[in-house]
Amino acid sequence: MEEEEYILELQTYFQEFADKVVNQTKEALYNAKGDSTRLGDSIRSEVVYNEAEGKMSIMFYMLNYGAYVNQGVSGNEAAANQTYTNWRGEVVSSDFAYSDKMPPVAVIEEWVKKKGIKGKKSLKKYRKNKNSTIKGAGQFITSKSLAFAISKSIQKKGIKSTSFFTKPFGSLYSELKEGIAPILKNKIQDMYFTTFTKF
Repeated sequence: MEEEEYILELQTYFQEFADKVVNQTKEALYNAKGDSTRLGDSIRSEVVYNEAEGKMSIMFYMLNYGAYVNQGVSGNEAAANQTYTNWRGEVVSSDFAYSDKMPPVAVIEEWVKKKGIKGKKSLKKYRKNKNSTIKGAGQFITSKSLAFAISKSIQKKGIKSTSFFTKPFGSLYSELKEGIAPILKNKIQDMYFTTFTKF
């Protein structure tokens, strides 16, 4: 097998693996969120070969907050620790946690407006003093007030992990190792044959 053929075959195989990861990742994200998202649309892959270094890399891209959705974010309440499944299949604690800072209210307000979500003031039965009269109970509140309430809740409870990327990647990685063996074997045989015939 010529060097260029070997590189092309390896690159094609890696790209097929990467495409499978992307497809399964998008499917897992869809199942977790229930609809298509900007995050899902942003997921893509690229196989890069550095000829000077003789290295081939598989690159995965997505919006920055994908890491938070995958691992989850622990809240600042004691029972709000988030765990996720890493690519090795191990259940581990998330690297991310809320402490004294809440998620940005402006971002949540934009999401609330986009989704058309409306909030209302709590009725008195939801208050500590059930006999008190709540002015404006049941009336709609502003998007900003709703966004603040959601942000405060997220800070306390955290964001649930999905493992939408690490699970598919981990399950397909074992297939990658098995499938690459014949390609490497052919390369080793060709190298041996070439070396042998020079004597």
